[in-house]
Amino acid sequence: MSANTPAGDFLDAAIGLLRQVRDGEGGNIAAAATAVADAVAGEGRVFAYGAGHSSLPAQDVVYRAGGLAVMNLLTVPGVVGVDVRPATLGSALERVDGLAATVLDCSPVRAGDVLFVISLSGRNPLPVEMAMNARALGVTVVGVTSAAYAEATKSRHRTGTFLKDHCDVVIDSRIAVGDAELTSDGIAAPYAPASTVVTSALMQAVVATAARELTERGIDPPLLRSGNVDGGHEWNDHVMTTYADRIFYR
Repeated sequence: MSANTPAGDFLDAAIGLLRQVRDGEGGNIAAAATAVADAVAGEGRVFAYGAGHSSLPAQDVVYRAGGLAVMNLLTVPGVVGVDVRPATLGSALERVDGLAATVLDCSPVRAGDVLFVISLSGRNPLPVEMAMNARALGVTVVGVTSAAYAEATKSRHRTGTFLKDHCDVVIDSRIAVGDAELTSDGIAAPYAPASTVVTSALMQAVVATAARELTERGIDPPLLRSGNVDGGHEWNDHVMTTYADRIFYR
């Protein structure tokens, strides 16, 4: 692919962001991975939540070949992806006060678990209250967000706080406000968002680091294999049976 094309420009921008998080967020990735390793070693459970497009990186680590079998999706009806009509309903639900507490009360999340709360802006009531309420329950909360939004926008939560203010560990995706990497003459709006690429990479980096840390502790990490390789289904059946009490998507 030649340089100075829209595709090349976008890929270069994404690569630049990946380098930024590699070099700047290593300590936070390691801290999040230790929380996951502690949960696996201590019979805790691990959950990931995100709304709208922020749900995609959460889904990416659940029931994934090469990933940890104990990663679970914490779902909030109406905000997982853009599968509702109108699509704006999901955005509206993110602004509903009190919804997070109801979701947590009806979920299997409990003290000692780990919850990843993924929100690019971290400014809406749902992710803010998800983190607040989970910590009150004794859950370790890892926020994956862009710190730039807290500097350049106002919180929509009644406390004036952002997701980052209620987490045990915060991983900064380094995404600029607006989540669009390219501009061009003749195109009125910025375009080419990279948050999904970067945030998914961050989540996979945490999983990879947690798997290595578990091995260093002498614990065989509960990793899934591809069902499209010989023996994959049998391997996964064994892992999922062994960890059945910590897997909620079966």
